[in-house]
Amino acid sequence: MTPAPDVDSLVAGARDGDARSVARLISLVEDASPLLREAMAALAPYGGRATVVGLTGAPGVGKSTTTNALVGAYRGRDKRVGVLAVDPSSPFSGGALLGDRVRMQDHALDRDVYIRSMASRGHLGGLAWSTPQALRVLDAASCDVVLVETVGVGQSEVEVARTADTTVVLLAPGMGDAIQAAKAGILEVGDVYVVNKADRDGADNAVRELRHMLTLGERRAPGEWRPPIVKTVASRGEGLDELVDALDKHRGWLEETGTLHERRLHRAADEVESIALTALRERVGDLRSRGGEHGLDELAADVVAGRTDPYAAADRLLARLTGR
Repeated sequence: MTPAPDVDSLVAGARDGDARSVARLISLVEDASPLLREAMAALAPYGGRATVVGLTGAPGVGKSTTTNALVGAYRGRDKRVGVLAVDPSSPFSGGALLGDRVRMQDHALDRDVYIRSMASRGHLGGLAWSTPQALRVLDAASCDVVLVETVGVGQSEVEVARTADTTVVLLAPGMGDAIQAAKAGILEVGDVYVVNKADRDGADNAVRELRHMLTLGERRAPGEWRPPIVKTVASRGEGLDELVDALDKHRGWLEETGTLHERRLHRAADEVESIALTALRERVGDLRSRGGEHGLDELAADVVAGRTDPYAAADRLLARLTGR
């Protein structure tokens, strides 16, 4: 039997940049370990330092290549970088299908880069359910920047905007991405837009189309952030300095206007709510197997029989769960 890890030692190791300690802490998160609460409590004082950048866009636009190139660009500026690459889940193992991203192996031996693939496990929104807690681990592990690359599932990927300080939306010429992104609502959440594969025909048209889409119905107050459009060829590292400059400029604007604090408050509120709802669902599941007046199956039977309505049944269920 494997002995339980010592949480304080893992946190100390993560703070010192030990990749194995970081990996074990994130595993506690993914496995919903009984030690997770202790780990989060130990990590709490060390958070809030890292800039969290989310990268989203349709499959095929080059998110992994751009993420890899961004890591190189940030390392060139002596920044410590963490990467959470959220992959679709294997239907058999539940694990991440793409594993540790072959295209990111350029940085595998760099002590100041930590790359972790996480399985979405069917969670909608392009992210894994455990992403917020994994972000806390990397933040506490002295990362200057944490890049979150999403699954690439389309419309529901707007969830990344609630997780990141800065959201980067990637598009590519010739894919009709500007129109598709407008339909999906992704254009409403981007802070920086990237037209990748800009060496292809139609790149300038894609930029014009995107700029037109962004200005439709635009009503921005003076001093409000206006998302820039950056052209890149990530596979060759072209345009990456301009992209990092745009990300740094957005971070500066967030801090100057107080928007960074506001976004992080919303993020923490969503995280607390998610944890509370998960705990509630688990308690509801426990009630399924119990009989009695307030058991879930009995309440459902009352609704089906017309003896009560769903709202009254829900009130009774909540009263049982909260002891009121």
